[in-house]
Amino acid sequence: MDAIIERCAGLDVHQRTVVACILYGPLDRKPKQLVRTFGTTTRELLSLLDWLTEYEVTHVAMESSGVYWKPVWNILEGDFTLILANAQRIKNVPGRKTDVNDAVWIAQLLRCGLIESSMVPPKDIRRLRDYTRYRRKLLSAATSEKNRIHKVLQDANIKLTTFMSDVFGVSGRALLQALVKGKVLQPHQVQSMVHTHLKKKVPALVEALNGRVDQHHRKMIQYHLNHLDFVEKQIAEIEYEIEQLLIPYREEMGLLNSIPGIDKNAAAAILAETGVDMSKFPTEPQIASWGGVCPGNHESAGKKKSTRTRKSNRTLKAILCQVAHVNARSQNRISAFFHRIRKRRGALKAVVATAHLILRIIYHILKNRIPYHELGPEYDKAQKPSVHHWVQKIKQQGYEVFVTPVNGLP
Repeated sequence: MDAIIERCAGLDVHQRTVVACILYGPLDRKPKQLVRTFGTTTRELLSLLDWLTEYEVTHVAMESSGVYWKPVWNILEGDFTLILANAQRIKNVPGRKTDVNDAVWIAQLLRCGLIESSMVPPKDIRRLRDYTRYRRKLLSAATSEKNRIHKVLQDANIKLTTFMSDVFGVSGRALLQALVKGKVLQPHQVQSMVHTHLKKKVPALVEALNGRVDQHHRKMIQYHLNHLDFVEKQIAEIEYEIEQLLIPYREEMGLLNSIPGIDKNAAAAILAETGVDMSKFPTEPQIASWGGVCPGNHESAGKKKSTRTRKSNRTLKAILCQVAHVNARSQNRISAFFHRIRKRRGALKAVVATAHLILRIIYHILKNRIPYHELGPEYDKAQKPSVHHWVQKIKQQGYEVFVTPVNGLP
């Protein structure tokens, strides 16, 4: 293997230790090797930084081992060219048994330029990612608390959900608080608590509130409401922090919002996962594979075994699938694509295929800095199948195809 980096280091990161190996020397000779083990406290990691700087290391590679690589990355960031390697790809190459040899092997691969770096966004995007992911967790927690309140109401035979679409709006909260306090509400009291069209349903609401509510039900509803209030307060605080981090990315947010089905929250979450620098992904297939929406191609003896997508960025995939569901109910090019795939492959595969299409659109919009342009529901039907399409169809039947241009035509 030909060396291309004179001074580099490989790190094998664990919870308690970091094994570091430095390789340095002329590219046309066998490099000198230094191996040393450090702890993972801040003081030890700063010693690692000083040691790498002392030997004038320029490139450092490490495996993406859980979350243990993050503090190492944070301390070394800005002083070296850092490369985060996919652990599975490195381990597929045989050659080492112990931890020390792990670090040596990473350094050897790095010296020869054989490590493909994973996408690590800038620090502000990483912080935005933490907030958007935690916001999704809190929204899930809020939904769980609401469902628990619904169950308690049903157990007490309180039928508010039959006449109210949102029990947790202003009117619903007022009725729930009165219920918790043990009040027996009269029609004129209910009339003063509800708003808008609910005033027409006062007799039905009074009847719905006539259940079998005991002290246990009141306490459980109060506990769930208290937790729900706390979670909603946290969501509001996190959304403020997200808005502050998005100030430098107003242009990118505008570009993403131009895509049908992507609102402010979805755009922020997508931006937090992909970043804004599309040069990290040279081609569409690479970002599709990284996003977990690229179909697998597992064949044996000419028979297709599975098209299951690979496990990758699950958060991004979930967001894209939500956007796909939103577009499925619209009338646009994305919706037409969804329904066309659903006829042939079913709804589940149509959702993933539509998520794949949306990610490709996002890729080109952020790369070329141009807003989304709606092509209409009939766009895909108007496109004639390419030569590549027919070649692939014939190959699927077990034939070998050779394509030669005729009369100067492409």
